[in-house]
Amino acid sequence: MKKLFAALTFALCAHGAWAATQLFPLERVRLQDGPFLEAQQTDLRYLMALDPDRLLAPFVREAGLPAKSPSYGNWESSGLDGHMGGHYVSALALMWASTGDAEVKQRLDYVIAELKRCQDALGNGYIGGVPDGATAWGQVAAGQLKVDSFSVNGRWVPWYNLHKMFAGLRDAAVHAGHADAKAMLVKLSDWALRLTTPLTDAQMQDMLRAEHGGVNEVLADVAQMTGDLRYLALARRFSHQAVLQPLAHGQDKLTGLHANTQIPKVIGFARIAQIAGEDEGRRAAEFFWRTVVGKRTVAIGGNSVKEHFHPDTDFKPMLNEVEGPETCNSYNMLKLTALLSQASPDVGAYTDYYERTLYNHILASQHPGEGGFVYFTPMRPQHYRVYSKVHEGMWCCVGSGIESHARHGEFIYAHDGDALYVNLFIASKLDWRERGIRVTQRTRFPDESRTRLTVDGSGSFALKIRYPGWVAPGALKLRLNGKPVKVTARPGGHVELRRTWVAGDVVDVEMTMRTTLEPMPGLKNYVAVLHGPIVLAAKTPQPGEKLSFTADGSRMGHIAHGAVCPQDAAPVFVSDQTDFIRRFKPVPGQPLTFTAPGLIQGRKDADRLQLIPFFRLHDSRYMLYWPRSTTAQQSLLRVELAKAEEARLALDAQTIDQVAPGEQQPESDHGFKGEGAENGIAPAGRWRHAKQWFSYDLNDANAEARALRLTFAKGDAGRRFDLVVNGQLIAEIELARPDGPDEIYTRDVPLPAELVKAAGGKLTVKFVARPGSIAGGLYGLRLLR
Repeated sequence: MKKLFAALTFALCAHGAWAATQLFPLERVRLQDGPFLEAQQTDLRYLMALDPDRLLAPFVREAGLPAKSPSYGNWESSGLDGHMGGHYVSALALMWASTGDAEVKQRLDYVIAELKRCQDALGNGYIGGVPDGATAWGQVAAGQLKVDSFSVNGRWVPWYNLHKMFAGLRDAAVHAGHADAKAMLVKLSDWALRLTTPLTDAQMQDMLRAEHGGVNEVLADVAQMTGDLRYLALARRFSHQAVLQPLAHGQDKLTGLHANTQIPKVIGFARIAQIAGEDEGRRAAEFFWRTVVGKRTVAIGGNSVKEHFHPDTDFKPMLNEVEGPETCNSYNMLKLTALLSQASPDVGAYTDYYERTLYNHILASQHPGEGGFVYFTPMRPQHYRVYSKVHEGMWCCVGSGIESHARHGEFIYAHDGDALYVNLFIASKLDWRERGIRVTQRTRFPDESRTRLTVDGSGSFALKIRYPGWVAPGALKLRLNGKPVKVTARPGGHVELRRTWVAGDVVDVEMTMRTTLEPMPGLKNYVAVLHGPIVLAAKTPQPGEKLSFTADGSRMGHIAHGAVCPQDAAPVFVSDQTDFIRRFKPVPGQPLTFTAPGLIQGRKDADRLQLIPFFRLHDSRYMLYWPRSTTAQQSLLRVELAKAEEARLALDAQTIDQVAPGEQQPESDHGFKGEGAENGIAPAGRWRHAKQWFSYDLNDANAEARALRLTFAKGDAGRRFDLVVNGQLIAEIELARPDGPDEIYTRDVPLPAELVKAAGGKLTVKFVARPGSIAGGLYGLRLLR
């Protein structure tokens, strides 16, 4: 991704005050035939298939009102109750603005009315589905705080949950002009203000250690909507200084952090800076963007492994793990990119990144038939994705997914005074009402590398057409009413046409798309194939294998749990020539489809494998990153891959269940509980310990468990604690400092056969500190056959 931000350093150094172009309201842009209209229509069907009363059930329960329907299951009934309801309000508002569909507006009005009924019943401005919310928020108001990275007083990320309702009401007010939603949002903001006023700044910052979404962003929006600076002050109090300050000073301390916890915070930093004209938040947001996009991002525009930022010098986890980039991360990175691009519209890296991520991650994350959404997109060779079902998957990436495909018209165009920016080449119609101008963009991009802009109306303005970074210098061609126009702009800039326009004026743009190879950061022998901005991939089904590509409703159903294919069995690009590109051949009559005869080796059908846009590849194992080698080195490469994977795959085969201590989703998926528990990041990895105790619930459906494998660090030598399983003391542990160079080591603890037999498939593993000591730190926990 380095090419995407090569021009940023100079542009940002020269950047002054936070001026901004404006995106057009969604109601002014209508999508036309193409992949984004199809995605919007698919999303619309998914939205309307959801049962609003089931989504509203947590709010009705917490308001003490009679239930109309039971709540949905999955995340909606395991502590994050109500988060989908907030996403749903946002998605309905965005879809109404994007389509004008009367049924969507009717559904939105119903949901807002029901939420108002809940808010009125409580009488204090609160609307939320947090279980036993009255007690939870009462403890917060009293300053009684027990905070972990994903909990406050034992509730699963309550501010993150509530942020979805804040954002939903904001979106209903802004995008649908809903007066009740705006009034409800102000009341909810007043409730938050009263709740947090008694807390000291230190208590606020302590509370912000738990994931809290983008509360600071929405409160800044409320300040702008109302003109009341109290909300801006509260937005600042909700800005996590432990993240803000290093970023503002140009320090990358992201390694090990939960990725999607940080991105909404940064959006809030940027939004506060934009409204208040401040420099600190802008610096932090721009540095974060450059760091994540330039050093922590893969070809599809996504980032993170197992939801966390891994070291930017080691992308091997991206190839090894099946929990690759999380879709929510890219959803939020696009929001941040759009905000920064408004401030710096001539920094082409922003729009190049937006386009890359929109096509290759966001568009690819929606099933084109059923409309289900993807949580993790594995980069691991020959793995696959699973998709949500309407009434079962209630993950965060479903919530952000139903929003993403309702807002595709948002970034296509922007304006600044008398300048109209064309950012994206998406078939659409724009109504620039203030100037009496309408623009129709007709294109089959990316299947064809051209677009046509037709002006309806008359007036003087500058049309600024993006020169994509993926088009070679001098390769963009422009015609105005059929006549060639000299292009002096460079990749990453804009072609400006300033004139007095008349109805019927036509601008034709031709962009030559090139096939390129993009290495994975730090791993030059693994490459992705792109044609223009489009990532190409190949289906690689395994003979005789039947996989389910639909996720179930279980707590960890969003992970593609099927067998991994050994990396030494993956197809390889093999050539003694350095120029691999000439080996790719377009398939006649099939846009964006290529073969590579003689280049791909390692499968019997290698010459028949077709590379197609990843956003069109579904329901299959796939190759997105390819190992590449020479003929002489190929055998050695496979031996090295087999050796590297042997021990890891053997351990995976022996593992029944496992937890990554200190990581939010694995801990919440395994029923984490604790007293005096803390977690953190050390050079050896993430850890969990407790001055009292902590526990996890492990699954052993077939009663196969024989041992627990615990991972510790030498630096914790001398700590003493008890290991208790289902209430039975299994071992008294005193951490040692074993010989050897590695800081991390493992210890296996046998499990009594009679305990496993009587467990009923569930083992609660509890670590209890001995007097005067600490339980842990625990760096890894596996249940072994």
